[in-house]
Amino acid sequence: MQLSTEQNSNHEQLDTLSVAQLLKGINEEDQTVPHAIAKVLPQIETVVNNVVARMKAGGRLFYIGAGTSGRLGVVDASECPPTFGVTFDLVVGIIAGGDTAIRKAVENAEDSTTQAWLDLETEGITAKDCVIGIAASGRTPYVIEGVKKAKSEGIYTACVCCNANSLVGSEVNDAIEVVVGPEFITGSTRMKAGTAQKLVLNMISTTVMIQLGRVKGNKMVHMQLTNYKLVQRAIKMIQDEIPSLNHEKAHELLLKYGSVAEVLKIMK
Repeated sequence: MQLSTEQNSNHEQLDTLSVAQLLKGINEEDQTVPHAIAKVLPQIETVVNNVVARMKAGGRLFYIGAGTSGRLGVVDASECPPTFGVTFDLVVGIIAGGDTAIRKAVENAEDSTTQAWLDLETEGITAKDCVIGIAASGRTPYVIEGVKKAKSEGIYTACVCCNANSLVGSEVNDAIEVVVGPEFITGSTRMKAGTAQKLVLNMISTTVMIQLGRVKGNKMVHMQLTNYKLVQRAIKMIQDEIPSLNHEKAHELLLKYGSVAEVLKIMK
């Protein structure tokens, strides 16, 4: 049976269309992605609950993927420390072919049936941890064998893919299968499938971090203060919570304690 991600595009003769027609077509296809995700919210909830439970017990979260899927995992993982103030080894993105593959495709990297587990072992993975395999097709050997081995070692496993009844889904504890259908360019899963994966990963990591107490109200109170904009945002957060503090005093406290969360803990 043909994978839905490999089905022929709903749009014909793309090379004869105007720029306006192309953009309209892409936009129309993109609008279907959130609706596809809405259908699998219960599965996403299950994965988040399992990840939270293990992380509260001292576990970590690993993403493994190849190509676009791997890059999306690396991006999501790399944004957790600056956004939520967690350590860089709490959420780890691993891509087939290593860091070189983030920028340039590494030949045959996704076809390895052993390298994913070796990569996970390099990171010191244990049974307390979680592994989420990311594969648009759901049949990438690197990802399938990685989650299969992880599960056999007692590690909680899940996947994010874009085909129903996927091969990778059959090897994990919980599968998130977002069926987005044919791509605008036939088989180009960097498009709708990539968008779906990006949105789901955002949902997972953001919800996990909120559950772990890394957000207060709707504010990133643990964010890293790596530039002027973020420092000013942090000062405003402090003043919103403690209106009696002027800008200078809020800045002084921020520099002293290092984060909005620490300032609020001391001052409230």
